[in-house]
Amino acid sequence: MTNETWGLVREELIKRVGRNNYVTWIEPLKFSDLKQGVARFEVPTSFFGDWVSRNFADHIRAQLNTAGAQVDRVEFAVGAARPASAAAAPVTRAPARAKPAAISARPAEAEEMPGAPLDSRFTFDSFVVGKPNELAHAAARRVAEGGPVTFNPLFLYGGVGLGKTHLMHAIAHELQTRQPHLRVLYLSAEQFMYRFVQALRERQIMDFKELFRSVDVLMVDDVQFIAGKDSTQEEFFHTFNALVDQNKQIVISADRAPGEIKDLEDRIKSRLQCGLVVDLHPTDYELRLGILQQKVELYRSQYKGLVLADGVLEFLAHRITTNVRVLEGALTRLFAFASLVGREITLELAQDCLADILRASDRKLTIEEIQRKVAEHYNIRLSDMIGPKRVRTIARPRQIAMYLAKQLTPRSLPEIGRRFGGRDHTTIMHGVRKIEELMSTDSQLADDLQLLRRLLQG
Repeated sequence: MTNETWGLVREELIKRVGRNNYVTWIEPLKFSDLKQGVARFEVPTSFFGDWVSRNFADHIRAQLNTAGAQVDRVEFAVGAARPASAAAAPVTRAPARAKPAAISARPAEAEEMPGAPLDSRFTFDSFVVGKPNELAHAAARRVAEGGPVTFNPLFLYGGVGLGKTHLMHAIAHELQTRQPHLRVLYLSAEQFMYRFVQALRERQIMDFKELFRSVDVLMVDDVQFIAGKDSTQEEFFHTFNALVDQNKQIVISADRAPGEIKDLEDRIKSRLQCGLVVDLHPTDYELRLGILQQKVELYRSQYKGLVLADGVLEFLAHRITTNVRVLEGALTRLFAFASLVGREITLELAQDCLADILRASDRKLTIEEIQRKVAEHYNIRLSDMIGPKRVRTIARPRQIAMYLAKQLTPRSLPEIGRRFGGRDHTTIMHGVRKIEELMSTDSQLADDLQLLRRLLQG
């Protein structure tokens, strides 16, 4: 195989792995030789070689074979060091590095500071903004402008699939576009720990310190991963302080607020709380519908000719409330299934195709939700609902809420009583029986119960 062949393969790899991944991880590779079915490449660092081996070796091998080369295995080596093979991916010792340069769109600089690859789909343009995430989006936009540091760190937290990683990738993309000279490093907390442990093992801890203290923007995803890992926390603490002292921007994400991360050192919690801490709230109906509508626009070019019936997106947005990844995955499956069987995407097709997701996504009602919805329906205050007042205009809605709590939640009578101002379980039993008796004679009450059930169960 020649360098010309490798050049052709690289052009194909751009299409396979995306331009950002290509620039960061493929372009810096230097073809060495092909002997006995083993293609060897030179890499700038052992970490770089290990990452490419684990994430892109199969793509490289497949494209080499497509180009006519007989390749059974791909290996990566730092200079004359022992290769990191795609099968075992052992870590080799890297030579001492010179002062690190920036990680940006420029491949020569990406050699020195390989962070996690950025997903080209995760940009601000593709991020759907709604009330639950508007503050996080605005804060991320401000950081991405690259002006003076106004809050440091920016700490984004929230549950799975709410957009933390999307916003972090979007910040990195925007900074690279606006100010390509900036050293922007995005990586997960796991990768930070991996680099630190590798530096300890290879006795290159000073190189590690210099590497991370030379960045202009440090972005660490899922910082809760380092909780309980004392040595890594120690180094993270010193890195954090060094960058803040230099007025360098730090962006952190986690699945919970800093003070709620178990086994995270108090001094780190304190540092993380000194900037802007933003909660990405669970999605609401309008935001989920907006995400689905945007996704459908992307799919229309891929699945030409498919017909989407009215009401399907609204149904999915209402039923699948767990997180955005599940919601998008459900839509992807629905479009693929409809394309394969050649059918219109109807409500019935969605219910059949997504039965398992819909079952898993059924909302778990809480007593508080029931109390709030009943109070809104009867226009009474929530405090009166659980308070001691016994006037009919309050007592009857309270009994309805007790009845619905018994019917729609798995809570025991004593538990329900505690949520209704500490009432005894016999009081709850009386309220439930009273509503059951009235349902057969009071048509208005029966209609109210039916409406409330529909609102609560969706």
